[in-house]
Amino acid sequence: MLSLRKPSADTLRPFLAAQSDLPFTYAAVGATAGTPPDGFDVDRTRTKLGEGEPVFRSAVDALRRWEQFRLGWVEAWSPDTPIRTGAVVAVMGRAVGLWWLNACRIVYTVDEAGPVSRFGFAYGTLPGHVERGEERFLIEWDRASGGVWYDILAFSRPKHVLARIGYPVVRRKQKRFGRHSAAAMLRAIRPAGAGHPE
Repeated sequence: MLSLRKPSADTLRPFLAAQSDLPFTYAAVGATAGTPPDGFDVDRTRTKLGEGEPVFRSAVDALRRWEQFRLGWVEAWSPDTPIRTGAVVAVMGRAVGLWWLNACRIVYTVDEAGPVSRFGFAYGTLPGHVERGEERFLIEWDRASGGVWYDILAFSRPKHVLARIGYPVVRRKQKRFGRHSAAAMLRAIRPAGAGHPE
């Protein structure tokens, strides 16, 4: 769905309701937990957020609030969407003068305690999305080294005709998203003593 104006809540609610029971638009559902499938572009962004449990806890809270999407030109709606399997979220992005409205469903969640504690989730594309694919957002805390990392792994390929025509622009935006999302997470956890991206 494309529009000249940023979609309002009155537009977003029925859009998500219509998408909520539709199937994923790609076969390799859950593949970000392992090896992305062939035939897709793969993007990875990994940024050190800081060290220690306070940074980890702060980063987990930020992910729960969808802070990684507070970029100005990209936004997740609703930011109150719970991080649970099956939850549906709209992702709005502005490019080439248009707002692109996309629907995703959370495929799986991660919540692991241990020598390396992890929290995160992956979502996959629904029919109301200009791309096909999956993206995983993960916070990792290595207790031995103390390091806390924000890790994004995505695989995608264009679905909408405009995404195919504008493929170079789409790829630049995807790479920009990784950088800006990492910066947003650093801002979100700064009070907990975050470091700088590496």
